[in-house]
This record gives sequence, C-alpha cells and structure tokens, in this order.
Amino acid sequence: MIAPNTISPSGDLRQTCLRLLQINAPQDKAVQVRGLDATRYALDPAETFTEPDRLPGRPERPRLVHPSQLKTRAVGTREGRAGLIHALTHIEANAINLALDIVWRFTDMPADFYLDWWRVAQEEALHFELLNAHLNQMGFGYGDFPAHDGLWDMAERTQNDLLARLALVPRTLEARGLDATPAVRNRLVSVGDMAAAKILDIILRDEIGHVAIGNRWYNYLCETRQLDPVSTYAALAQRYQAPQLKGPFNLTARRAAGFTETELSALQMPGELATG
Repeated sequence: MIAPNTISPSGDLRQTCLRLLQINAPQDKAVQVRGLDATRYALDPAETFTEPDRLPGRPERPRLVHPSQLKTRAVGTREGRAGLIHALTHIEANAINLALDIVWRFTDMPADFYLDWWRVAQEEALHFELLNAHLNQMGFGYGDFPAHDGLWDMAERTQNDLLARLALVPRTLEARGLDATPAVRNRLVSVGDMAAAKILDIILRDEIGHVAIGNRWYNYLCETRQLDPVSTYAALAQRYQAPQLKGPFNLTARRAAGFTETELSALQMPGELATG
C-alpha cells in the first residue's frame, strides 16, 4: 500500500485520490485529504487508471463482521457509548473512501463533479477526525470494536455503474444518516454527551450537502440519458439489492438535500421500493 509521504503536491487530482485511497491508516488518510489543495492539481476527466489489487487501504482493525454479529450496547454505559461513537467513526472512515473512490474511478464527467466529491472527501475527513478524537478522549481507539462493511460492499457492487453508485450510495445508504442522526443525537444528549451531540450537528449539516451533491449528479445523468429519476431508482435498487428504507424519515433534511415531493411520497409508500 502507498505510504503517507508518497503523495506529491502536483499531478492529477483523480490519480492522487486513488493514491490517497490506498493509505491504510485512516488517521493518516484524513490528515492528507484535509491538507490537500485541489487547485494545485491538474484534472483530466478522460484518463483511466489501473485499479490496484486491494482497495481501499485499511488498518488491520476493526475486525469486519456481518451486521447481525454486532452487539447492541446500552448507551448509558461508558463502553456502550464508546461503541456507538466507534460505529459513527467507522462510517466516516468509509465515507472518506467512498468520496475518493468516486473521483478516481469514473470518467468523462464535468470538472465540477470531481471537485464536488473532493470537497465531500475533505468534510468526511473532518468528521472522522472529530469523532476519533472524541473516542480517544473516552479512552478508546478506532479498531477497539468490530464493525461491518455495508457501505463499501455497495461501492463494490456499483463499481462499473456510476448511475447506480449515485443512486444507491449517497442517495440511499448515506441518506439514511439524515434520518438516523437526530435520534442518535438525542441518545447521546440523554446521557450528557454534549460534545458528541455538537459533532453530530456538524455532520448532519454537512451530510445534507453531500446527499444534495448525490442528487445533483444523479439527476444530471438521468436528464442526460433521458431517464425518469423515480422509476430508474426503483429499477436500480432492485437490480443491486439495495436495502428497503424504513421510517421515520427526516423529511426536512431530505427536502433540503434536494429530494422531490414525488420521491418523498414514494419513499413513504408501504410495499413500494423507496427512492432513498
């Protein structure tokens, strides 16, 4: 894997994202992503790159298990609260990888597409650093608890289909965070962890923007290909076996992220494939 000090302050932005993606330690990856100035890099949307044998770069821990094997701990205990913060930290580590991956992997999009996702990578890196620091202050470290790999699993399934990637990662799996974050925040407030609650306020604010970017480029591709966004989403969700979303839904956040009323109505129809 690429060592942290091999990232050059020049070259192509998309190739640099691939190199960053290969860094094993998420702490090093986050620091370098946050410190990189995209304006110093060339950007060639047409260039293709050879995919390395192993993506993404990862630490040996946390141990990755099936979601059914993860324990639900009481947030009122120190270990239970740390387990929850760890789960959020793991999500943000994956989110850095997802943003880097979409930049290097997919070709022939407008320059703004790559710059949008680069900004997402930088904000996800900040989220990781905030949560990881809070976890450390509690006396725990990233990797101390097992975790699951649902986000990256969907990235692998959609690695050859940008429309599906946009539909099913930012607009489905990441959009679930818009629904879940207020309840998680309330749980942390209930046990007096106001520092974690403030971090979640930052994350929710930024994630609305990230999902909006997913919506922007999903709708751009649908318009370019003359596809109906709602029926296309349903077809992609079925083809790639996306999880069916269940309420309650944060409709205010979803509207702010650009979901239409037609999409939100479909989302709430029992028995229908949701438009995440």
